[in-house]
Amino acid sequence: MKPIKTGSREEWLSARKALLEKEKAHTMQKDALSEERRALPWVKIDENYVFETETGEASLSDLFGTQSQLIVYHFMFGPEWIEGCKSCSFWADSFNGLEPHLNGRDIAFVAISRAPMSLLLPFKKRMGWNFTWVSSRANSFNADFDVSFGSDHKPENPVTYNFKEKTFYPMDEAHGTSVFAKDEAGSLYHTYSTYGRGLDVTNAAYSYIDMVPMGRNEPPAGNPMEWVRHHDTY
Repeated sequence: MKPIKTGSREEWLSARKALLEKEKAHTMQKDALSEERRALPWVKIDENYVFETETGEASLSDLFGTQSQLIVYHFMFGPEWIEGCKSCSFWADSFNGLEPHLNGRDIAFVAISRAPMSLLLPFKKRMGWNFTWVSSRANSFNADFDVSFGSDHKPENPVTYNFKEKTFYPMDEAHGTSVFAKDEAGSLYHTYSTYGRGLDVTNAAYSYIDMVPMGRNEPPAGNPMEWVRHHDTY
């Protein structure tokens, strides 16, 4: 690896201070966007979703536990897949240890996939994860939130993903994050969803990778995450 450019400590400090001002502006813009995100209208959920869990069936309301807010990671793991998506696994490696902190802010967290628990649990054990993971194979949850297109999906079949129609999508599953809330009467609401690059802020590894000189160093064409592996196969 060769230096991009070199300079004195004084030159570095001057450039770093100039960049710091831009970073501060970016942080303030992010705070403003977060305010707008929280101000989005809530959409009431009338569908009675029932999920398969490690301890039996559970409704969407049950997944909240004692919390009034719920974050769902839409994990790509189809019912006929052999293992979970390697990119989703890259994200999931950041999830261990999250739940106690989120619970402390009245937030529950769960990953949801269409694969049955008989596939999810062995893979979860293999990866060493301890976050809550449930199956939506018996309901339309994934399809309703635009992250599942059916096992018979073909790449040329148009889909709606990331709030727009795509005329080509190679996978029958997609990833994303959705947020839900429960009011005092027990009614449930969908408050937010994000997909694609919108998920970058939830990936701890990418945040660190973006700090180093080479950055992500991903190819400009094709699948930029081709380099990613399940963490036990590097």
